[in-house]
Amino acid sequence: MDNHPAATILKNKVSRRKFLAGVGTGAGAAALVAAAGCGGSSSHTSTPTPPPLPSGMTDADIFNFALNLEYLEAEYYLRATTGAGLSAADVGANPGTVTGGAAVNFKTPAIAAFAAEIAADELAHVRFIRGALAARAVDEPAIDLMNSFNAAAMAAGIGPTFNPFADESSFLLGAFVFEDVGVTAYHGAASLLTATADLGYAAGIYATEAYHAGGIRTLIAQLGDPYVTIANQIEGLRAAAGGGNETTLSSSAIVAADSNSITYDRTTDQVLHIVYLNATAGVVSKGGFFPNGLNGKITASTT
Repeated sequence: MDNHPAATILKNKVSRRKFLAGVGTGAGAAALVAAAGCGGSSSHTSTPTPPPLPSGMTDADIFNFALNLEYLEAEYYLRATTGAGLSAADVGANPGTVTGGAAVNFKTPAIAAFAAEIAADELAHVRFIRGALAARAVDEPAIDLMNSFNAAAMAAGIGPTFNPFADESSFLLGAFVFEDVGVTAYHGAASLLTATADLGYAAGIYATEAYHAGGIRTLIAQLGDPYVTIANQIEGLRAAAGGGNETTLSSSAIVAADSNSITYDRTTDQVLHIVYLNATAGVVSKGGFFPNGLNGKITASTT
């Protein structure tokens, strides 16, 4: 029996994700998880043209790109809610070291419950993707949940240090860094899928991430300043590093979407520039939340 805290938190929520089991472990499963990896480049005013897959990349490669990002989110939420990250069974034979992260002293029961639900969702995503890829799944890379946030805070003009595990308000700001990025990545890849069934499953995963992002944005808006101002500074950093499509958060503007109320999208390059915390144009292969880079074939930006 698995007594790891992650097992308990997943047990309480996993039944909501049973529809994922229908995807299977074949090509269809690999195709659907492309949703986590590639995207278009801008907001849309008309029907978008699907961007090409990265040259020479397979569905399994894109699947592994998604897995790297799910490792990051799962580690963040699990450590915040349980004090422990992913179990040994969920990270591969030779995982990298995870730095930082601690249980948050949640004061508001509703926020604590929401955080636990997101943790369960992200753990389920890790397990689903690893199951779909089987022996092809990459191990968890080295992840930095301490120095990365300090660097992000400095780059965003917030200050020299930022600890997202210090309290529940700081936790929400830390979550804000990830969630909108996940939504834009899923949206960008949706147009790459060709099978109707795969598109339906991808839409379901995309919707789950959008629920997360919407909840986080709403809670921060309710906090008011200085948290809303800090969130918008984080948006500015994301825009500079990985595409300029962001919606300024306020009490009257919660949803991050374009003038047609369509959520933004991002390419793998744009996502990499954000998670590596590097806004410099050109090739970047590591840094930020992934100090040694991602694992797999999609690890370096080209633009």
